[in-house]
Amino acid sequence: MSTKFNNIAIYTKPNDTGVAAILQRLLALLQQMNISASQGNLERSDLIIVVGGDGSLLHAARIAVEHNIPIVGINKGRLGFLTDIAPDHFESKLSEILNGQYITEQRSLLVTEIIRNNKIINSATALNDVVLYTNALARMIDFEIYINNEFVLDQRADGLIIATPTGSTAYALSAGGPILYPGLQAITVLPILPHTLSSRPIAVADTSIIEITLKPNNASNASISCDGQIHIELTPGDKISSKKYHKTLQLLHPTDYDYFRILRQKLGWSTQAGSERYATTTNN
Repeated sequence: MSTKFNNIAIYTKPNDTGVAAILQRLLALLQQMNISASQGNLERSDLIIVVGGDGSLLHAARIAVEHNIPIVGINKGRLGFLTDIAPDHFESKLSEILNGQYITEQRSLLVTEIIRNNKIINSATALNDVVLYTNALARMIDFEIYINNEFVLDQRADGLIIATPTGSTAYALSAGGPILYPGLQAITVLPILPHTLSSRPIAVADTSIIEITLKPNNASNASISCDGQIHIELTPGDKISSKKYHKTLQLLHPTDYDYFRILRQKLGWSTQAGSERYATTTNN
């Protein structure tokens, strides 16, 4: 039996009319359970419930991490790797969580600093990924990659993705990166459309510091994106330093949560091999 919750903050994407019906049901459930709830003051709650897609959870996660508040998601988006409670009959799953019956996962984040003329000019955290990308159509970026102060390679590409295990099923997956189990202590570094056939993704320990240096003669305007929500413009010669953040996100799941079932459902993986055992586990 884990902690019960008494003060709930609900987060939805601003002006998202598609969650109105779910929100009404959620408020009715919380009232029935005599649990106070508000649609604001996330930092003053003891649990954040996100109604929406993974993007909404990514936004709320930055607040949750800083205040050590657990978070759970009801999926009203597309894939829902993070907001994994289905909206059709969410009441039963959420009731169990609110009564203290849940699984807690600690998800790692990245913190990224932008260094210009030897000074940190900006920083941001990311639960999924940090992406170096070009602002110019059909133009590449020239940059160097260092890991733990060791030179790795000169890269000419459309960009670069630095992803956590959580982010390995996001943009990194589309770019051909590996899926990392959420509890794996690793960071993935992978190029976006590199101008060489030999450039491949690499996974390193999450104690590593990944540094990117834009070459001074860069002709393309480049930017850094953190979770696709925070964008920082760069200039030639800038350095980007990313490493594991010292705080983790407490992501809650129902007690029957199965990561590989999520992958099967979201990615359309076949269940024919071992189908008898699969049918047994899903029917229990």
